[in-house]
Amino acid sequence: MALDLSGLWVPLVTPFDAADRVDLDALDVLARRVVSDGARGIVALGTTGEPATLTDAEARAVIEVCTAVRRDTGAGLIVGAGTNCTRSTMAAVGALDAAEVDAAMVVVPYYTRPSAAAVVDHMRAAAAVSRVPIVVYNVPYRTGRGLGADELTELAGTPGVVGVKQAVGALDVDTLDLLGRVPPMFQVLAGDDAFIAPTILAGGAGAIAAAAHVLTPLFAELVAAARADDAARSRDLSARLLPVVQAGFAEPNPAVWKAALHRLGEIPTAALRAPMAPASAGATAAILDAIAAVTSPR
Repeated sequence: MALDLSGLWVPLVTPFDAADRVDLDALDVLARRVVSDGARGIVALGTTGEPATLTDAEARAVIEVCTAVRRDTGAGLIVGAGTNCTRSTMAAVGALDAAEVDAAMVVVPYYTRPSAAAVVDHMRAAAAVSRVPIVVYNVPYRTGRGLGADELTELAGTPGVVGVKQAVGALDVDTLDLLGRVPPMFQVLAGDDAFIAPTILAGGAGAIAAAAHVLTPLFAELVAAARADDAARSRDLSARLLPVVQAGFAEPNPAVWKAALHRLGEIPTAALRAPMAPASAGATAAILDAIAAVTSPR
């Protein structure tokens, strides 16, 4: 049976304690809370989880916590495993256990900026050695290289490549072209939180949304409404949640989401690992105000 990526996935932050240690207990509680609030699954070691600043031991511990949550709750689990080196990406995805992880998320190689054809080869090499399905992470503003509809359609026909997190900053022509061409078993997930509803209404399967750390039930409802082709409800929820999304991404991710989670009592500190810096006081106040505006009686 093909892997079902539909619904809302939350790419978890990595909480740190006052001594700059990964707070695995806080991570466990947070992961279980977003699942109980309606998330279809969780993503470990995505961009929001600051994987570039974690040691190998810390990354393994994060995966262990998330696999326990998957086992106990039945939620899905995607693990970020891509690098800008094909050899190390193959090693990372090859180490994932299909009994514990549903899919590996492999980012388009960053910094080195290979050709689009070379990126396709990179993804195929990872899929060839992986024991879990591959979700391509297409995020050109971070990587300096994006994949268009032609390359993603080519990858959609590659055994083991089951979907894409499409984070191109818009619902653009390539995304619409892709949604009209890919086979049903290849699933497109909205990767930019402002475009969840239009992406799904145009044929996407769901979303990987950092904003859904907060107001998770409403984001889950938004995804469900769009999947049900309820354009009116989707439009209403999108309008209500857009100020939260905008406030949460006003400073580099995941600073503002961590600030909000800390102020809401869900993680012990708002700390990030350098070179990332904590959210400013103004950004923190803005996200809390945006959340309050949504939760206040209308």
